[in-house]
Amino acid sequence: MKRLRTILFTASALLLLSGAASGQCAMCRANAESNIRNGENEIGRGLNNGILYLMSIPYVLAGVGVIILVRNRRKY
Repeated sequence: MKRLRTILFTASALLLLSGAASGQCAMCRANAESNIRNGENEIGRGLNNGILYLMSIPYVLAGVGVIILVRNRRKY
């Protein structure tokens, strides 16, 4: 139980501290801004979809990890 508590504390601390590391790729930003000035919006939509995809991966992995932990916990 103590090990699980340590793992959960570490995971929650990493999730809370990851907001401080938020940044933006300079090339992506410049590309998006130049396309908006030219009236094109397709690349902006693609960038937004890519950001949402990348943002969802850690949550999916964390959910799978919790499911595995719960299923293994029930076996004992």
